[in-house]
Amino acid sequence: MKLMATCKLGLESLVTRQLRDLGIEVLETADARVTFSGGAEAMVRALLWLRTAERVLLIVDEFDAETFDQLFERTKAVDWKRYLKPETNIHVTGKSAKSTLFSVSDCQSIVKKAIVESLKTGYRRAAIPEGGDEIIVEVGILRNRVSLCLDCCGAGLSRRGYRTYNVAAPLSETLGAAIVLLSRFKADVPLVDPMCGSGTMPIEAAMIAQNIAPGLLRTFAAENWWFLDRGVWKMERERAADERTDRKIIVRGYDIDGRSIDLCKKHAKKAGVFCDWQVRDVRDFSAAEPSGIIVVNPPYGERMLEKEEAKSLYREMRRVFSAYPGWSVNVFSGMREFESVYGRRADKRRKLTNGGMPCTLYQYFGVRDA
Repeated sequence: MKLMATCKLGLESLVTRQLRDLGIEVLETADARVTFSGGAEAMVRALLWLRTAERVLLIVDEFDAETFDQLFERTKAVDWKRYLKPETNIHVTGKSAKSTLFSVSDCQSIVKKAIVESLKTGYRRAAIPEGGDEIIVEVGILRNRVSLCLDCCGAGLSRRGYRTYNVAAPLSETLGAAIVLLSRFKADVPLVDPMCGSGTMPIEAAMIAQNIAPGLLRTFAAENWWFLDRGVWKMERERAADERTDRKIIVRGYDIDGRSIDLCKKHAKKAGVFCDWQVRDVRDFSAAEPSGIIVVNPPYGERMLEKEEAKSLYREMRRVFSAYPGWSVNVFSGMREFESVYGRRADKRRKLTNGGMPCTLYQYFGVRDA
């Protein structure tokens, strides 16, 4: 099978590395997506283990189309009987960029009609009743290149299953994991998030350190696909469960809001990890260890705090973090003038997005990393 892992712009290299670490063959890395190949085992493994991808899609066909007639005929020519039963509830999603076929709703309608016609022919039926299991078909068009895919996920990969409550402006699990990985976190290194909100980054760090597959707590749309061997799911889930370790880790989450810390404890318990949670103001940050990693996603002055309040907070962060030169600092912010406010140029910057907002991960390496 040929598959595609989609991701946020800037995270393609992380997804590529994760796939290769899983022993999966990577075919191509492009903007916001990585294509790979393999059997059902590779697909299930990717779904269970990918920490920074947004979705995994099974590519059914790819072709060029500049008109709706071409889109219809090429879609109809696909042997949809291989994937869909006559009673399948077909749900078509779509996206289009830089294409003559710019009307996404029209493309969705045409693709669904073409699939139904293909199934009528394949099953020799006059009508196709829709009352069975839902399968999501995605039509993606970029520069007149069409990809027809089956969505393996259902809910996106960020829905790990452990976060049932939210705070204001929560960080997605996939983005939280990406920031932790980009911070160069290792299982034997202390990590602290001094403004942890609902606990995403500490929990993701603990799952990384203890080698917990992020997809173990949830189900996937592809588990209901009739053409896949259900035994593969059982085998890969058991394998993933066996690969968990119980090594001792130092992962801490602080927040000034006691209600947030209560949520963190609930989320960590559901995720099956233990972190040290404390109600503490970032201005009172302290660390007993000579070195470690700080990850923080402070307010940007856009939604939660006014800009001047955010700037004052950034200056305080610089003051308290500077007292620990052995610690690396990783600040994820959407404030364009962050460095001038913080008072120090970053050693490294990584451009990312958060909820569609352009953001940057500013990294300041500790003495041990210099």
